[in-house]
Amino acid sequence: MELSGKVAIVTGGDSGIGKAISELFASEGASVVIADVQDSGTAKLISKKGGKAICLKTDVRDEKQVMRLVAGAKRRFGGIDVLCNNAGIELLKPMTETTEEDWDRVLQTNLKGVFLTSKHVIPEMLKRGGGTIVNTASQLGLVGLENYTAYCASKGGVVLLTKSMALEYARQNIRVNCICPGPVQTPMLERELLTVPDPDAARKKWAQSQPVGRVGQPQEIAQVALFLASERSSFVVGHALVVDGGYTLA
Repeated sequence: MELSGKVAIVTGGDSGIGKAISELFASEGASVVIADVQDSGTAKLISKKGGKAICLKTDVRDEKQVMRLVAGAKRRFGGIDVLCNNAGIELLKPMTETTEEDWDRVLQTNLKGVFLTSKHVIPEMLKRGGGTIVNTASQLGLVGLENYTAYCASKGGVVLLTKSMALEYARQNIRVNCICPGPVQTPMLERELLTVPDPDAARKKWAQSQPVGRVGQPQEIAQVALFLASERSSFVVGHALVVDGGYTLA
């Protein structure tokens, strides 16, 4: 029970990687606050299995909603020890076809959301003597890919925001790190595949582009999030941990 007695907020925690993180954190003893724009029942499922979880509908782009999230977590569980900034959206479009609205939606969700939640959670962590923040970036925050301009920009921002926050708060016992996943079998990936003429061919191409010959699974990323959130990574600070099946090696 590596997170026994801890309170964890997981943004985007109701589906995909976030759902896997929520379920794993709860199984490791954490009281989990799922922050998502939807509630498909992940918190109820965790509770049925004997874990502790609630879902507070939150749009991380809206500071007032983020403030309500933090207040709700504190009111229900007494404080916050772990923040997993996982909420994110994709955009598969050439740069010249990306509208200003497209750009703002991606950057506000993927980057501004990390800023807002961290801004309001960190003071609560300081009251408890420290905490851990795990941000979900992407391998596309480290390398570029055509037709993913806005997404790459947002995730590259998350990587550098992670490093900056880590330097600001390491001496106050708050460790900040991020994960850079490669392609993972999630609803987001399936939505991307539906935008191309031949989804099955694209799915095979995604798998073949990974040196390991497959895409990742949400549970594999969740295990890395647990490592970074737990005391096992007590000397890991400001790191962008790549979990991409070797994609960025090529």
